[in-house]
Amino acid sequence: MPNTKSAAKRVRTIKKRTLRNARIKSAMRTSIRRFEEALASANMDNAKAALQKALKALDKAVTKGVIHKNTAARKKSRLTKRFNRQAG
Repeated sequence: MPNTKSAAKRVRTIKKRTLRNARIKSAMRTSIRRFEEALASANMDNAKAALQKALKALDKAVTKGVIHKNTAARKKSRLTKRFNRQAG
């Protein structure tokens, strides 16, 4: 239990931010999973659209401070590499 008003406010703030971060991270993971499913089905049109959504979700997670920019760059590179390997 927080002992001061400021500590109580921090608890409320952290709870709010944790929920927001979880929502953004979940959306990011879902978009990546949808891309992987589209890639597995060998439908390149769907996979390309899903890749664009996944890259956008990763960029959004970076701007919101949920993941580090280098982590996003690494994930984007790997996803793009997988797409190009399958497409070409």
